[in-house]
Amino acid sequence: MIEVVLPVLDEATAIPHVLDRFREPFVPLVVDNGSRDGSGEIARRLGSRVITEPRRGFGAACAAGLLAASSELVCFMDCDGSLDPLELERVVAPVRDGELDLCLGARRAQPGAWPMHARLANRALAFELRRRAELELTDLGPMRCMARTRLLGLGIADRGSGWPLEMVLRAAGAELRVGEVPVSYRPRVGGRSKVSGSVVGTIRAVRDMRTAFATVG
Repeated sequence: MIEVVLPVLDEATAIPHVLDRFREPFVPLVVDNGSRDGSGEIARRLGSRVITEPRRGFGAACAAGLLAASSELVCFMDCDGSLDPLELERVVAPVRDGELDLCLGARRAQPGAWPMHARLANRALAFELRRRAELELTDLGPMRCMARTRLLGLGIADRGSGWPLEMVLRAAGAELRVGEVPVSYRPRVGGRSKVSGSVVGTIRAVRDMRTAFATVG
């Protein structure tokens, strides 16, 4: 079993599609981060384990999922339908086979999946990672895998949008092997992303990630 933490905030439209794509050994662990559209109830009805994290923030949801997980390897991915659970094996394989300690899914976007403002912000962050941490990454990918105990040992403090970046920075600082593999990135199912779907959301995420750079990098 490999648990996959799915931070969720109002993803009622996408959840059935995402959960239907799960296959063994991957098991979804839904973290409801204050949804008002019944996302948590839908996931429970479909047979998934659901925990509630009342403190708002992407990092808060990820941290809660990590603490609730028990599998040796833990994955993370968005639950908006933009990522395919059938591609989790690509991200897990380098970690399971001892080639990497942290593996990220570098997004290969389909038309319309990745707004230009979000793509440019991500490109800038990847550049900073290469410059500051000497990591050959092209994307701060939201699909990722790492050993649970090792990840807990990193002591990630951010509870906002900077959580994914802090994970990478702390892993690099601990001299762990960090790399990426390509994964597909599709237009999300219903609605608009809370982060990349708007310029305001992207700015907020960049602000949180700058804090992570200042704190860890």
